[in-house]
Amino acid sequence: MGALGAAVLLGTGRLSARSSSAAGSDLFALGVASGDPLPDGVVLWTRLAPAPLAGDGFGGMGAAPVTVQWQVASDEKFAHIVREGSVTATRELAHSAHPEVHGLEPDRVYYYRFKAGRELSPVGRTRTAPAPGAHRDQVRFAFASCQRWDQGYYTAYDHMAEEDLDLVAHLGDYIYEYPFTSEDNLRGEQVPDVFSARPTGLPRYRTQYALSKLDEPLRRAHASFPWVVVFDDHEVENDWAGWHSGSEYHTPRAQFLAQRAAAFQARYEHQPLRVSARPHGASTQDYRRLGYGRLADFFALDTRQYRDPQPCSGVFGSDCPERTAPNRVMMGDRERAWLLDGLASSRAVWKVALNQVQIMQTRLRLPKSADAATGERGIGYNVDCWDGYPAERAKLLGGAARRGIENLVVVTGDTHKNYAGDLKPDFDDPASPVVAAEFVGTSISSGGDGKDVREQEAQMKADNPHLKFFNDQRGYVTCELTPERCRTDYRVLDYVQRPGSPIATLRSFVVESGRPGILDA
Repeated sequence: MGALGAAVLLGTGRLSARSSSAAGSDLFALGVASGDPLPDGVVLWTRLAPAPLAGDGFGGMGAAPVTVQWQVASDEKFAHIVREGSVTATRELAHSAHPEVHGLEPDRVYYYRFKAGRELSPVGRTRTAPAPGAHRDQVRFAFASCQRWDQGYYTAYDHMAEEDLDLVAHLGDYIYEYPFTSEDNLRGEQVPDVFSARPTGLPRYRTQYALSKLDEPLRRAHASFPWVVVFDDHEVENDWAGWHSGSEYHTPRAQFLAQRAAAFQARYEHQPLRVSARPHGASTQDYRRLGYGRLADFFALDTRQYRDPQPCSGVFGSDCPERTAPNRVMMGDRERAWLLDGLASSRAVWKVALNQVQIMQTRLRLPKSADAATGERGIGYNVDCWDGYPAERAKLLGGAARRGIENLVVVTGDTHKNYAGDLKPDFDDPASPVVAAEFVGTSISSGGDGKDVREQEAQMKADNPHLKFFNDQRGYVTCELTPERCRTDYRVLDYVQRPGSPIATLRSFVVESGRPGILDA
């Protein structure tokens, strides 16, 4: 691995409030990362934290600001440094650093590192985006979501780090707010008592991010590619919606907004995000567009901050008249207009939406609601997904159809399952046109070990004719874009409740340029 070997930190075992790296660096125990690549640069990230799990949330750092130097080189031995500078890491932002590097060449691999005092960070590898209008034979990316630390190992990221990728999209649930103890976590590792309480304030959110960042496979994947990250609900609390909690905790509004502000700050402190994403209290600007020459435009979405509360009391598998109300929104007018206008103005071959929760309609058979007379199980919906907001879904997909937008691919997280299906403005009308493809990826670890669901897949396809694939195993998804097609490979693990699982490609699909609809590869 060359210089990337310096990014390997201590692996499993007892976690204490003080963790060290194999390279001998305590300050950089949480690793390094890069993100949101542009043709002339990227944003880099690290956080100084010699005691990452310290209960006060400051990572073992004092009150004084620290000068952090950074270097970007064209080679992994740093013989040819092309850009360098320094930033000040402050206690206010948990001594995190987010230098935005410019002046780089487009479509080039670079290596970067940090220095604070006498300590050097692990080395990271990144890549700039192609220049606007540049031709590219292919773009390869992976997407992942839902990494609940106490439900399994992040083995998938070890395999992802071995892929040949231009970037990684993380689609939400980077952390989970659920409390756990050493006795009930599926890894069987000892953890500090601080994790027995769920995060509600800034110190506890910081320790939750630090716990994930101490996972070696995750650090390795961050150090291998630039990432584009979006958030879903568990970065704050389960099923939150807009300015109201809407979650299982029934948090009062004022308390929820303070909690959301803390959660957003901790997220910014631990992710490769530009200063434009720095939150202002309980708000942050997260939806954005990234171009990859003439081949692809990526649209990162926000489906949490602007949505109405979930209908039907938010009950999974429910249905009610409120669900189909015409004024209910998931994104809202402003973001929806931004997305449709951006899709229409894009001159890229492929338009890729980085989306948190499933768009395609999914009719669910509910075993607990069998009709006594017929024995048939009832039908319900996941109302936290777009099935809880079908009126706006019709506006979005109908708008894409009216504007003649071609080659729209949506990649989605959240459900802890693999799905692939065609998107239509009206899923109940067989004549409704297919306007896009949606590929939903499973979790990294949430839900523990997966299982064989072939019989359930057959029922799901019967109830949802637009559905092409359904699976319940852990892993991630890779996509290869070329001028002619989009190929998607579902990469799955055998297990996550112990480390070291092998990985395999379970299914592959293609979407041909100019021909909407998913085909078997």
